[in-house]
Amino acid sequence: MATITISVDDEVEKNFREAAKRVIGDRKGFLGRAVTEAMRLWMKEKSQAEIARAALELMETEYHFGERRYSGRKDLYDRS
Repeated sequence: MATITISVDDEVEKNFREAAKRVIGDRKGFLGRAVTEAMRLWMKEKSQAEIARAALELMETEYHFGERRYSGRKDLYDRS
């Protein structure tokens, strides 16, 4: 377990504590559990955003399939 000291806006802290109490309950350690869950969700969201960004970049790159060596369908199939 790590200990982190951070500064948070008073209004955000108040609202976060109230939400954590409603969801988790007012038991010992509720705030730590809520912050841990929030951090995990944030990391997951950021990693998904990075995956989506990389996929979009890949889609935007052009791929050369080679030159076209036929003028029509009849050149591909030996049918009369």
